[in-house]
Amino acid sequence: MLFPKKVKFRKWQTQRSNPKADSPETRGIKLSFGSYGLKALTQARIKSNQIESARKVISRTLTKTGKYWVRIFPDRPFTSKAAEMGMGKGKGDPQGYCFDVYPGRIIFEVDGAEEAVAHEALRKAGTKLPVKTRIVSRVHNI
Repeated sequence: MLFPKKVKFRKWQTQRSNPKADSPETRGIKLSFGSYGLKALTQARIKSNQIESARKVISRTLTKTGKYWVRIFPDRPFTSKAAEMGMGKGKGDPQGYCFDVYPGRIIFEVDGAEEAVAHEALRKAGTKLPVKTRIVSRVHNI
């Protein structure tokens, strides 16, 4: 799974999410490497294990024919407290890392595979993620 080698702060402050105020992404919104990409349509925090499971699906579906790129990296720590623990007593321990995805962000890119294979790989990967997604291509948006 993906996680940073070193972090400056063990715990980050929680940013509140307001679905009505979520503005679209401004960075990472265009295909840079591949011919097909998986674009997020909603906002969510994607954990590193979700990214890894989607990556495995893409890798298996493409086999050796295609190449893929992961355009996001989980660098935000998330914490949780033990089950059935009362309120108070401070913040929980870090459990892993996640990435804040906003609408418009390209999450994965694929190249070197036939259109049908690339679509199937990205469709399967989209089911593993907690965001609504759309498959986009260089030629035309689908």
